[in-house]
Amino acid sequence: MIDVNEIAKGIKEKIAKVQESHDERSTGRIVYSGDGIIRISGISDVKYNELLDIKGGYHALALNLEQDLVGAVLFSGEDKVRFGDYAYSTGRTVDMQVGEELIGRVVNPLGEALDGLGELHTGKSRPVEYPAPSIMDRGKVNKPLQTGILAIDSMIPIGRGQRELIIGDRQTGKTAIAVDAILNQKGENVICIYVSIGQKASSLAKTLNTLQNAGAMEYTCVVGSTADDAAPLQYIAPYSGCALAEYFMYQGKDVLIVYDDLTKHAVAYREMSLLLQRPAGREAYPGDVFYLHSRLLERSAKLSEEKGGGSITALPIVETLAGDISAYIPTNVISITDGQIYLESELFNSGVRPAVNVGLSVSRVGGSAQRPAIRSVSGQLRINLAQYRELAIFSQFGSDLDTETQKILSRGAKLTDTLKQRQYLNYSVREMFVLLLVSQSDVIDAVPEKKVTAYNENLLDFIRVNRPEILSDIDPDQKPGDELKERILEVARECLSYVGIAVRKESTEAENG
Repeated sequence: MIDVNEIAKGIKEKIAKVQESHDERSTGRIVYSGDGIIRISGISDVKYNELLDIKGGYHALALNLEQDLVGAVLFSGEDKVRFGDYAYSTGRTVDMQVGEELIGRVVNPLGEALDGLGELHTGKSRPVEYPAPSIMDRGKVNKPLQTGILAIDSMIPIGRGQRELIIGDRQTGKTAIAVDAILNQKGENVICIYVSIGQKASSLAKTLNTLQNAGAMEYTCVVGSTADDAAPLQYIAPYSGCALAEYFMYQGKDVLIVYDDLTKHAVAYREMSLLLQRPAGREAYPGDVFYLHSRLLERSAKLSEEKGGGSITALPIVETLAGDISAYIPTNVISITDGQIYLESELFNSGVRPAVNVGLSVSRVGGSAQRPAIRSVSGQLRINLAQYRELAIFSQFGSDLDTETQKILSRGAKLTDTLKQRQYLNYSVREMFVLLLVSQSDVIDAVPEKKVTAYNENLLDFIRVNRPEILSDIDPDQKPGDELKERILEVARECLSYVGIAVRKESTEAENG
């Protein structure tokens, strides 16, 4: 016989063990799925940029809020999500997990590890979209961020909390400058974040290898979204990197973040917008593409001392086509940032590296974020270079040049050679001061033009080995006195004979006589 009471007792016990659930998530069904885009019917109370759960463990981002439908983009599962599948609201936006544990790691824009060093569970997160600090919360940008690159630190100085655009055609050394800036932060108490947006996986691996070999991963986190990632992942990558940077900034720390590059970011957003059937504007970009980058870059700031004094320094990278800086995305980002470093293909191909076009490059923070020692010897640098380039154009016509003009041309060519710098060879502030002082003095006149680079390297080696006290006497935060300058020039003259230049010069004069 079946004991009904025993069965009823068992059912009651099971019911008692079931925990109450108050999950009132809004639910809808997918009525269209294709190209990574889904349209959901019947779902209500969804907010812009809200994260949606899709049946099967997939996630989507709500971007189009229409009267009857919600348009969303899939982070994954493009070929798995089908018509008729259920979609659920979550009531939260996309989060990026943050914490000190991410330093030295490579993660995707959702905070998941990509480096095979184990999963990350920090227990802390920040929304990828967050309001920029208010004007009242900001402080003055007056502390320099040294890149170790002579041409930049002398003429286009970058301050902590500044946004300095790196712009130029492909293969002109944009990433190299950003990576050099990261390498130069060793021992400077600056946390670095490198955000790769739509780069080839091989390019990202090469950059990672450089950072690891130089020991820079000890203070660097890499947020990577490669070219084969879905467009939504490329879209949120810079915001995720910025969320991580904000975590450190609000702790009072200094952060350097590189966005490589925002052109591919805009292209990913354009792709999503066109698939969502948003109206296209100039160059087929959606109308809010300016806001796309302005809300990202405005989050970089120097906080006031009352707010902890932390800072985010941004180095966004933008790629131009055939040097056209008047295109839509370049002009947008130029107007948002505090200056730009313009790299020119012609300079790069002629051997001037870094290929910085001094005329079109500018820092709107300027000397207020420059070390006093460098400022004291770089004041005339731009004028001298501009004067040289103007005269160099006229000298091509082959007309007779007077002695003064020949001297300006010779000095300008030697100054240009001094500003050339090998990749990953970063100068200290003291070494920069020595090179700039000597390159604008009479000493450089004795050096043949083809031997300037070799002479500069020999000079620094000579001082390090034979006169180390000279470098230690230079105070980067004070304007050096005339006595110290004369000592440096005396050593520079001594180095001429050390490398055999003066001997050759005298023999040449004897032959001409």
